[in-house]
Order: sequence, then C-alpha cells, then structure tokens
Amino acid sequence: MKIYNAEIYTMDSMDIIENGWIEFSDGKITAVGSGAPDAVTESDINANGGTVLPGFIDAHTHLGIIEDGLAFEGDDCNETTDPFTPQMRAIDGINPFDRCFDEARMRGVTSAAVCPGSANACGGEICVIKTAGRRVDDMLVINAGMKFALGENPKRVYNDKDETPATRMATTALIREGLYKARRYAHDMDSYFSDNENYDPPEYDAKCEALLPLLDRKQKAFFHCHRADDICTAMRIASEFSLDAVIIHGTEGYKIADILAEEQIPVICGPIICDRCKPEMRGQELKNAAILAENGVKLAICTDHTVIPIQYLPLSAQAAIKGGLDNITALRALTIVPAEILGAEENIGSLTEGKDADIQLYRKGEDPLGLMSEPSLVIINGCIIRREEDI
Repeated sequence: MKIYNAEIYTMDSMDIIENGWIEFSDGKITAVGSGAPDAVTESDINANGGTVLPGFIDAHTHLGIIEDGLAFEGDDCNETTDPFTPQMRAIDGINPFDRCFDEARMRGVTSAAVCPGSANACGGEICVIKTAGRRVDDMLVINAGMKFALGENPKRVYNDKDETPATRMATTALIREGLYKARRYAHDMDSYFSDNENYDPPEYDAKCEALLPLLDRKQKAFFHCHRADDICTAMRIASEFSLDAVIIHGTEGYKIADILAEEQIPVICGPIICDRCKPEMRGQELKNAAILAENGVKLAICTDHTVIPIQYLPLSAQAAIKGGLDNITALRALTIVPAEILGAEENIGSLTEGKDADIQLYRKGEDPLGLMSEPSLVIINGCIIRREEDI
C-alpha cells in the first residue's frame, strides 16, 4: 500500500519531502520517495497535500499499568513492600484493554514507554510497546532499561511506613548497594564460567540478574529526578558505575542545562501541562524544554500518563513551543529522539525504509500539534487503526 501526494516529515536524513509518497508492506516501510509514485492502485491513499508523520512516541508513561477509572484494583505500578525491586518488570503489569490505549491511538501516539513507578529507589524494568494489540508480548518493541527514582517520592512513601529510605542519602545508598552487589555477582559469575573447577557459581539472585544488562550497558538507567541536585546525584551514580543514563522529568534541568549537555545525558521532559503538585516541582518553568534544547541536550517530551492523559502528548509539545521550543525540535521530541533515547530507533521514530510502518496523516494545513487536531489516518505495524471516511 502507498500514501501519495503528501508532505512527508520523515524525521531522518531525508528531512521534509514537500510532495512525496511512502509505501509499506507486511508491517514495514518498503520505500519513501519524492514526486509521484510509478503506479497507483485503488487501495492506495491520496493524502491530498496532507502531512504524513511517524507515529508519536510517549517516552515516559504508566499506560496500562495504572488503569483508567480504578484505584488500587487497577494500580500495579509500585511494589511498595520493598524499596529496591529491579526484578519487577512493567510488562507483567500492563492491561492492554485499558481504554487509554484507544485514546492514545486516536491521537497518533503509536508507541509508549511503560514504566514502573517512582515510589522505589529502583522500581523495575521499563518496556516500550505499541499502543495496538491484545497481548502485550505481541506489542513489545524493546525492554529499554531500569527505572530508578531520587528525591521526594521514595522519601515520602517509606517515611510514611517508618522504613528506610527516609532521606535522599538513604535512597542513593540503596541504589549504590544494589549496583555494587550486582557488579560483584557478575564478577563471581565470570569467575565460575572461566574456571568452574575452582569456583562455584554464586547463589541465584533475581535482583542482581535483573541489573546485569544495565552494568553491561545493554540497557539504560532511567532516573526519575525533578530537582537539579537530584539530577546531579543521578549523574554521579551513572559515572560511578559507567551507566548509560537518562533523566526522566528533569523539571529543574534548565538550571544545569550546560552540565547535562557536557555529560551528554538525555532528558525526557514532562509532565509540562500540570500544576506544581509537590514541593520538588516548585521550580517548574515552561521554558525548561527550550533551554535544554538550546544547550544541546537530547530532548524528548512525555505526559507521564496518567498524570497527564496520553492523548495530550502533542499538546504538551505545543506548551513547550509556547515556552520557546521551535516547532521542528518539538516534533522530533515526539518521534525520532524518544526512539533514540529508548534504544528503539531501529524500529520506530522515523519514516525510514525497513522500520515499522507506524504512520499518521493530517489534512492539508492542519497542525499535527494543534489542540483541535486529530490524525485522519493512523497506521500501526502496517495495519490501519483509524481512518476517516473521506480518506
């Protein structure tokens, strides 16, 4: 199938094709070109000068792991019986039948990173999934990395339980202890595999096993941080253990944007359109995303769904534009950049031959980030999910 007569924002080296076409088959993009295609069939779609984009990616959500309209019964985000739980996996808590998946699809959000919560110093493994499907295993794009949390959340949750951690020091100490144990566990495993006559394998440890891909830099370390000092703590831990780090939220990132750029630490910025709902967010400023981008920080924008409903991801980008972010950087912050930050750029994030056919189409003259905008056509893995009658 082809979509033709379109303005195509490829989000790759081809940039913007003023009048082009895109072809896809068996769930993958097979060709992208300018001008008119060689042949058009009845099944092909005339965009009538509309704008074609990759599907949007929300780089930090709790989609399906905190269900819409439910309290405890639908909240599987935080295992608060233990402040350090790297063995938890978000994929095991997601309900793909939650109605918010449909709301995501209808607004062109075709992929989302689903994260365990931020109550624990380590909450568990983050997964990136498509927003279409009935079985989460079939929706999985990649297991992206490990979720850590610094600052107010672990303090508040465990202080209320009269347990550790009750300070920022204790939260950081728990993370250090867990990573050090995993590093020693890896050393003992290496000793056993290199000389199993003189060394015994270490006793199985699910927490250490879960952290091994992180120490090998096969997965990334995602740190929930709002305050600038907590962001610096995350960078300190990442340096100590040679982790591939990402900052989630980065509310006060603008205060240290030059440092983040120097350290080459990406930021998943958001939620943006919310109030300063807790003390560590009192430094929230609409200019944050723009300042981060101006300093050369790799930037994605997120909703933190359910904090902000996932269908308002484009509106979050629009708010960042109001704060000074330019339009193209905002579009990139919803497409190719989150794909790169999440380690999923081989599959999603741009309209590139060989990638998944996750595509959305807007009518001519319609702003993809506009408050009143909705895509006329949404395709995920080559399947039409939404199509208006006259398209």
